[in-house]
Amino acid sequence: KEMGVFPLLTDFSYSHLLSPIPPAGGPVVDFSYVGIDAILEQMRRKAMKQGFELNIMVVGQSGLGKSTLMNTLFKSKVSRKSVLAAAQEKIPKTIEIKSISHDIEEKGVRMKLTVIDTPGFGDQINNENCWQPIMKFINDQYEAYLQEEININRKKRIPDSRVHCCIYFIPPTGHCLRPLDVEFMRRLSKVVNIVPVIAKADTLTLEERDFFKKKIREELRANGIDVYPQKEFDEDAEDRMINEKIREMIPFAVVGSDQEYQVNGRRLLGRKTKWGTIEVENIAHCEFAYLRDLLIRTHMQNIKDITSSIHYEMYRVRTTLLPTRCRRPLLPGSYPPPYITPVP
Repeated sequence: KEMGVFPLLTDFSYSHLLSPIPPAGGPVVDFSYVGIDAILEQMRRKAMKQGFELNIMVVGQSGLGKSTLMNTLFKSKVSRKSVLAAAQEKIPKTIEIKSISHDIEEKGVRMKLTVIDTPGFGDQINNENCWQPIMKFINDQYEAYLQEEININRKKRIPDSRVHCCIYFIPPTGHCLRPLDVEFMRRLSKVVNIVPVIAKADTLTLEERDFFKKKIREELRANGIDVYPQKEFDEDAEDRMINEKIREMIPFAVVGSDQEYQVNGRRLLGRKTKWGTIEVENIAHCEFAYLRDLLIRTHMQNIKDITSSIHYEMYRVRTTLLPTRCRRPLLPGSYPPPYITPVP
């Protein structure tokens, strides 16, 4: 001490000097907390600012309630027919692809919804190759996205016009799939997520409905048609268990209605008959609620992810592996074959 040398305090801890003393009666601070979980809130804020995009295609012959079902799903007039004057609507001689976009907002979440309709599908005497214009449209959207990606001065956020999901409407015959149904789903299931539904299921009894659903599942397996959710894309055991329950319910037997009725003091969407009211969102009446949950509440992001990481990637690999002379048919305005052997 006299020489200006202080003894070394080996048993002394400096931790109390480095750590702030919490005020008396104040909250106890967890000093082991880093804050990694804050990334979730950052991602949420960014997603809320950017908004979301969802592109749904509806395919089926006229009169199966495609427009009504879309209006029921989003509880607003989102279908093409809803904004088109009845006098302008005519059955086309060939298949047309028409889309309409809406900006939807719910609880601060913004989403750009695009509904793609296919008037004329299955309405002709000769429906041979009627799936080709639809296949061409889907691949054209992939090509447009690919061209934006490889652009030198590409946009910070590429507009996504790729078809995320195709809802295929099966007529409620109660017997089996038509050759047109089998051919369409067999071809298109390789390039887009297909969700088959039995349209106007209230025309079937419960026994007829169960038999028809079982028959359709058997035919899908027999023809190697893999509809969404595809078994090969299950990520883990939990996903497999959830998706297996969904696969057991496919195709969904649905009823659509945008009419509200008062039943036992409750306002609900339904179809009124002389025997009573068919409640759209009542799972004892139809399976609309299961379809809505799949498309919007539980699997929407997964549907978009599979479109981007599987279907679009398969298209990108096919096109980039081809020589220039073979790539010409793959440009917008032409139809690419579903499978192409890579050039060695």
